Amino acid sequence: MSSPPPSPAPDAAVAALRRQVSDLHQELVRYQLVVWTAGNVSARVPGADLFVIKPSGVDYDRLSADNMIVCDLDGEVVEGSLSPSSDTAAHAYVYRNMPEVGGVVHTHSTYACAWAARGEAVPCVLTAMADEFGAEIPVGPFALIGDDSIGRGIVDTLKGHRSPAVIMRNHGVFTVGKDARAAVKAAVMCEDVARTVHISRQLGEPLPIAQSDIDRLYDRYQNVYGQPGPSTPRGV
Repeated sequence: MSSPPPSPAPDAAVAALRRQVSDLHQELVRYQLVVWTAGNVSARVPGADLFVIKPSGVDYDRLSADNMIVCDLDGEVVEGSLSPSSDTAAHAYVYRNMPEVGGVVHTHSTYACAWAARGEAVPCVLTAMADEFGAEIPVGPFALIGDDSIGRGIVDTLKGHRSPAVIMRNHGVFTVGKDARAAVKAAVMCEDVARTVHISRQLGEPLPIAQSDIDRLYDRYQNVYGQPGPSTPRGV
């Protein structure tokens, strides 16, 4: 049985997300999380069964609001003349199965991918990790691109886990957030702590942080840190 058509979305909301998603891809370049055309950002369209994602294989300096792709939650193209990202099925699976997620990011950032190549979680040994991730950054299973296998691995690993990031074994990083900007921030922070913990292990075994302290740090950062306000997310 075919899926029902996606809910209609206001043109203004889709247009705004096209611009935001296009702009956020430049943050991946700025923080050196991607090379060539690898990596992608997507954002759920509020109030509609749609998301916006980059086109496949297009240079970052050629990305624009106009060439972003709108897909339904089955990963089928609804708007756009180009083929969507090769990771579209993974993003779609996350949106279908994690309704709280408003943004998804994928990178092949260097240090996080080094942990992926080892199939090893990044241990929570820094207060910045406790703040942002509330736990280790977990490793998801190996999966091939082409269907929703990667998406299943992401969801299975992150369900019930505080971390907004998962390192997929032998592959790279996927992050989620309440919106696309939050997911990009998680990707930036993932690479930052992956690098620092990697360097610390060259000097010796990193010192653990007690779980009770991780809990307190995470609660403070998520609920107290920053300037409160109706439009200002905590922890930014």
